[in-house]
Amino acid sequence: MSAEDRIRAEIRALSSYHVQPSEGMVKLDAMENPFAFPEPLRAGLAEALAATALNRYPAASPADLKQSIRGAMHIPAELEILLGNGSDEIIQLIAMAVATPGAALLSVEPAFVMFKMIATFCGLRYVGVPLRKDFSLDLPAVLAAIERERPAVAFIAYPNNPTGNRFDREAIRAIIGSLAKHDGLAVIDEAYFAFSPDTFLDEISQYDNAVLLRTVSKLGLAGIRLGMLIGRPQWLDQFDKLRLPYNINVLTQAAARFALAHYDQLLAQTKVIAAERERVAAALDRIPGVARYPSDANFILVRVADANATYAALLSRRILVKNTSNTHPLMQNTLRLSIGTPAENDALLVALSTALSAALTTSIKS
Repeated sequence: MSAEDRIRAEIRALSSYHVQPSEGMVKLDAMENPFAFPEPLRAGLAEALAATALNRYPAASPADLKQSIRGAMHIPAELEILLGNGSDEIIQLIAMAVATPGAALLSVEPAFVMFKMIATFCGLRYVGVPLRKDFSLDLPAVLAAIERERPAVAFIAYPNNPTGNRFDREAIRAIIGSLAKHDGLAVIDEAYFAFSPDTFLDEISQYDNAVLLRTVSKLGLAGIRLGMLIGRPQWLDQFDKLRLPYNINVLTQAAARFALAHYDQLLAQTKVIAAERERVAAALDRIPGVARYPSDANFILVRVADANATYAALLSRRILVKNTSNTHPLMQNTLRLSIGTPAENDALLVALSTALSAALTTSIKS
């Protein structure tokens, strides 16, 4: 018997989530915080980790960690918190919970690739509604899809990945309202909340059918894999039934508690990154051959004449960005540039300008 005899056809048709090797590279492909954990805090972190009981299972639902998150992020008392091994696990918990026969998961396109992949994992119909050419939300198309498909759940990233922009707030409210008419859940994914001037945290408790998804990854803690779902108990209590026991290990719990006790220092790093984003954006606007899209995240999407060639040229200079050119028809000839340290950003800008100048010269000669 071969794998084809037992593995579902839609799973066989998938490609594994690819992570590009990055050793020796200026790594600007994964929207990570480029700064190391603050030096003055490292000794305290080491002590916190050393004190963990590695011989014991972790707390199954760590109330102390949830309280640390609640205090740091000012989460309203009426909302509960569900923790996941990264936000990916929480997306999967939600998808599994609503995966009744024929149920659909809706999102916009392009969006976070795991929305579609996890829908497939869980046997949900995936409904992708294309954004407009400028990557703004096509609200009439989304509302029409909700009426037609009656999705069990819709995921909307705010800001969106890989485009970086925030959708119109009133449009998202309209989507939540439309989903409510058909007993659909809205999941607002705020993975990049630390870089955005706006959030739905202050109003999520107003809705019976909306929850908020966040992660600490972009705060400089990507390595500990901690995501959180924030919402009414009526939803989170049900999702919690699908969570595997002890899904947040003791080292993650200890590291997160310690880091969140110094949340102001994590936010200080995000402010530097946001300032660098604006500096890089202005520099990109001065490079011939680059079309830049607005961003409220910790990356910038650009369009060039030949993304594959430009990506290869950057790679030859040991600079790794994300080639998004082949991920969706709207993304043709695009590259996603994560914001790094000032020195890394300078290296990127020089390499990008050089690569595009060389391509332009070659084009003129030919």
